[in-house]
Amino acid sequence: MAEGTAVSEVKSLSRPPRAFERDHALFLTYLRVECGLLPNSLEAYGRDSAQLLWTLHDRGVTKLADAKGPVLSEHLASLKADRGLDGVSVVRHLATVRVFFRWAIAVGKVAEDPTTTLDRPTRWKRLPDVLNPQQVRKLIESVKPGPDEGAPATWLRDRALLELLYSSGLRASEVCTLKVTDVVEPLGVLRVEGKGGKHRLVPMGEPARDAVRRYLAECRPKLDRGPAASRSRLLLSRTGRPLERVRVWQIVSGAAKDAGLRVYPHMLRHSFATHLLAGGADLRVVQEMLGHADIATTQIYTHVDRTRLRQVHKQHHPRA
Repeated sequence: MAEGTAVSEVKSLSRPPRAFERDHALFLTYLRVECGLLPNSLEAYGRDSAQLLWTLHDRGVTKLADAKGPVLSEHLASLKADRGLDGVSVVRHLATVRVFFRWAIAVGKVAEDPTTTLDRPTRWKRLPDVLNPQQVRKLIESVKPGPDEGAPATWLRDRALLELLYSSGLRASEVCTLKVTDVVEPLGVLRVEGKGGKHRLVPMGEPARDAVRRYLAECRPKLDRGPAASRSRLLLSRTGRPLERVRVWQIVSGAAKDAGLRVYPHMLRHSFATHLLAGGADLRVVQEMLGHADIATTQIYTHVDRTRLRQVHKQHHPRA
């Protein structure tokens, strides 16, 4: 490279171009302070908005006021064409774009909203993976004491974890942040902090209540030796620290392997909602238990059940 030639900027999908670093930082501050988003949501918004800003940068846009609808449409189209994202992921990016420009308008960086012409991609083209009730039972029952299981009996924690994910339809991040005091034993419910710091009450099934009782009585006291700040959390690691999301994935994957299944934590949440609707539960009640802000998000589980009904019809109807 000749002396004096500008060095091209290294692109990182998690960080914006230098020209937009301040805008990006102010946007994330707004989401954290004004909207109260949790770290996981902040990380997702930060990553998605950084990718948006890279598209603007690559198209020669140097300030937000110059961003126009066609460039934003190109950005969304490239996510599918170049990166192979599915409809659900593109919809998430679209939500980020809209929130970003609503913020930009509110702080006076943009005069007119360039997102008004954007089309919404079809949501949920791919139906979520679900387990049937027999598979859920097989998964949970695969967690049992090993031949060399000593104290603490962490299989009790793992059994309680699986029961809570399925019985109450919790996200992995939500089960990690549960406190001991969030278990309202007399009522058989959990106080859950969901996305955006919103709280909801979710029932526990009797098997989940039994698993949590036994974990609290026989396992957790032996794990409770970490930092004082960690001691309020319900599910603890062997070192006494709060269970982290990556460990939740490992526990679920390990149990699934033992059961001869392929399962990830969110599949238990999908199964929770699908089984409730298949049993006749009201859609809005399921929406409340899942903590969905938009009932359209919950409606996907009615499509899952319709697929099951078509399979039953095909299998049993004489002229199917």
